[in-house]
Amino acid sequence: MKTGQYRGYILIINLPLRAPLKNTHSTWEKYIQNRKTIGPLIALLLALGPTGVIADAASHRQAVEKLFELTRMQEKIDTSVNNVVAMQLNQDPAMREHEALLRDYMERQIGWSGLKGPLTEMYLQAFTEPELIEINAFYGSPAGSKMIKRLPELIKQRDQLAMQRMQENIGELRSEIEAQKAKQQP
Repeated sequence: MKTGQYRGYILIINLPLRAPLKNTHSTWEKYIQNRKTIGPLIALLLALGPTGVIADAASHRQAVEKLFELTRMQEKIDTSVNNVVAMQLNQDPAMREHEALLRDYMERQIGWSGLKGPLTEMYLQAFTEPELIEINAFYGSPAGSKMIKRLPELIKQRDQLAMQRMQENIGELRSEIEAQKAKQQP
């Protein structure tokens, strides 16, 4: 459970409902009087508590869906599915006659219809509603929108740079491996 989801119940937990330690007549009467006042209050909070939880859960879910919209999550997943299908067809040309079945399978497994529910639950667990509101405010801003547009190209460039550096410097690793092997030989 996330903090803040059960606000009505937290109030109930904090109410002093036990009898006072001193058992004097006047204190006991006050306790009984308080019980008469608190009882209906508890019933009211129990009745209203779950509606607050549902409202919190619904608005939290809406914040996740807004994030998906701002980050174009469905579009990215659809592109990913198309790339996987194309890769499969290139690797196995015989699959072309079954392209429709392959595409349908991929849509069910890794497409938006298959992933939206589990992804939503992941984001609900990862981010509180206030955090999502802040994240959405950023992605809704001009700078956030620019980041969403530019990030895929930046990631591609980063990956190319990493591969280039590894290829250019692979001799260094080979030298280190050879040196280690030489030290291990008697």
